[in-house]
Amino acid sequence: MSASQLSRKSGVPLYAQVSDFVREKIYAKEWGVDEPIPSEHELMDMLGLARGTVQKGVRVLVDEGLLVQQRGRGTFVAKPLMARPSNTRLLSFAESMDAQDIAYQTRVIVHRVEPASAVCASQLGIAEGDDHLFLARVRSVRGRPAMYIESHINLQACPGIDAVDFSQESVFFAVERTSGHAVGRSQMVYSACVAGKVRGKWLECDEHAPVLNCDQLVCLDDETPFEWGSVWLPANRCVISSQTTRTR
Repeated sequence: MSASQLSRKSGVPLYAQVSDFVREKIYAKEWGVDEPIPSEHELMDMLGLARGTVQKGVRVLVDEGLLVQQRGRGTFVAKPLMARPSNTRLLSFAESMDAQDIAYQTRVIVHRVEPASAVCASQLGIAEGDDHLFLARVRSVRGRPAMYIESHINLQACPGIDAVDFSQESVFFAVERTSGHAVGRSQMVYSACVAGKVRGKWLECDEHAPVLNCDQLVCLDDETPFEWGSVWLPANRCVISSQTTRTR
């Protein structure tokens, strides 16, 4: 969308057209990450719109996480809070953040032992109704939620893990310590979806905001499943990165 394409007769609110204009500039990489976008007055001149309309359109993108406003400096294209490397080495999300020297805080939302449903029992290789540990956590980077994590953990494979303080210790470390085994392999499936009310609340985004969902089943080195769960990543705060080599 160009400035000349904005229309007062299209039925789309003008502030939404401002959002679309700025969003397209960012998606087309005309305005890069960590770079300032034009000031409000520059956008007003570019688009021929009132200040309030421009401010409202920009605010939509701030709320989406695509822009960040810095007092006294202006509005910048947001840099993802973290990158999730995708390669053949199995790292937990905490380990991948540590490897990138990204400081983060973990808040435990739910920590309870409960009976396993039929689906959960099937995934963890235990009997329906057997106790397992359910965890829900939020990890934040620079004061903003970067991921919401739900984990169902096999207590039979990891005795005593329900006593761990997961605000201080990662699941992988706790699993290896309590099970006496190394973490083996994982199966991960990534999909795009919207946040929904519950996850939107914890990720501090709109319930209709796009998120990346990672469903995963992780096993010990003896093939015993120990964790089944999901990770939700806000689309505009996190990215998946990979490096591959083409063999001939």
